[in-house]
Amino acid sequence: MLSVSGARGLVGRTMTPPIAVDLAAAFATHVKRIRGVRPVICLGRDSRPSGSILAGSTAAALAAVGARVVDLGVVATPTVGVMIRRLEADGGIVVTASHNPIEWNGVKFLMAGGVAPPAEDAAVILEAFRAGVADYAGVDDLGVVAADPDGTRQHVEDVLPHVNVEAIRAAGLNVVLDSVNGAGGAGGRMLLEMLGVDVAHDNAAPTGRFAHPPEPVEAHLGDLADHTRRIGAAAGFAQDPDADRLAIVDERGRYIGEEYTLVLAARRWLDQHGGPGVVAANLSTSRMIDDLATRYPGVRVVRTAVGEANVAAALRAAGADARIGGEGNGGVILPAVTWVRDSLSSMALVLDLLAAEGRPLSALVDELPAYVMLKRKVDLSMIGGRAAIAPALDAIAHHFADATQDRADGIRVDTSGGWVHVRPSNTEPIMRLIAEGSSKAAATDLLDEAVDAAGLAGAVG
Repeated sequence: MLSVSGARGLVGRTMTPPIAVDLAAAFATHVKRIRGVRPVICLGRDSRPSGSILAGSTAAALAAVGARVVDLGVVATPTVGVMIRRLEADGGIVVTASHNPIEWNGVKFLMAGGVAPPAEDAAVILEAFRAGVADYAGVDDLGVVAADPDGTRQHVEDVLPHVNVEAIRAAGLNVVLDSVNGAGGAGGRMLLEMLGVDVAHDNAAPTGRFAHPPEPVEAHLGDLADHTRRIGAAAGFAQDPDADRLAIVDERGRYIGEEYTLVLAARRWLDQHGGPGVVAANLSTSRMIDDLATRYPGVRVVRTAVGEANVAAALRAAGADARIGGEGNGGVILPAVTWVRDSLSSMALVLDLLAAEGRPLSALVDELPAYVMLKRKVDLSMIGGRAAIAPALDAIAHHFADATQDRADGIRVDTSGGWVHVRPSNTEPIMRLIAEGSSKAAATDLLDEAVDAAGLAGAVG
């Protein structure tokens, strides 16, 4: 699967060392051309068993194009973003398949500054990959690979100045951290210990053999919920394998979900930094972030197309007004640390909020507006393929003509009772439908109304 952030595939089939070589060579060639220098490229990987093989192939390809490769080893994806910025590197690659199961792996690109590639850069890189274009260096211009084992510590050091460390230490907090045997365990534990938090660390060893399905959704986090409730922890935190997403369990063992991660982190950041300013979130993210923004005079929410690169681009465009951003999948972007979604920044801000408020996490969550979000999908093969997308979106736009509409990514329709977002997937032959309302009935009604308007009833799953 190719996307704006890189590629993912099944190990041994659609993600092999030769594929990793071609992807890395295409990326390094593009970076070398736009930067006009022999590039410095940071390389990291998550903990999957296939990672060392694919990272080795990636490093060789980067050096063969003439890059100086800074090999960070097994690190969180946001750590690579941090190190690109710290080292003023020209880009980075992370060998990861994020929340996908163990049989998957992939190659994720980051540009200078540690930002996901804009769509135009991604298109050039992927076209070069398809065409087999690579500017390999001669013997006198080959690059080198040098290890830097210090990325995780430097990442943690970049987070700490942005929270009240002494207040968190004084609060006497304890948490359960589930790192799902991924790349974020070392950084997560280091951060929490430096904040003076008592850590019960589940699935800490970075074996890449995930103790449970790795996407941090409620169905996979029953053990975390039980552990958090049993020991009376202030919170339970769940990272995904590359640690760019964070899901949260409250002190009662209640899964409060990924949609709340951005809202809680943003609340603490805006308490400190306020407005005027910009918060960026994609079109599929909960309306809770809009409700939160109204508490801070001058703060406005900018909505973007789905994708980390789009959220980061909106924040960068805001310049000094950029505050915080993210997506409803538990991914928080704190520009003061990195332009990449970052579970470490998220944990630190949530703990800072708990210390400042002196109240249980459940109380902070319960005072937020309550919404229900529902998701469905449409198999494009059942409606005539991609040619059917535009007519379906136009039909929805016509039906909801009196509502507020955003066509930046499919169509999002906002009504007084909620919103519905319908968009084609970037990686699968499906259309995604997401609706949010004040109740399950309200969200269901919006979904049904959009499905009926577009004539999709027989294809919804």
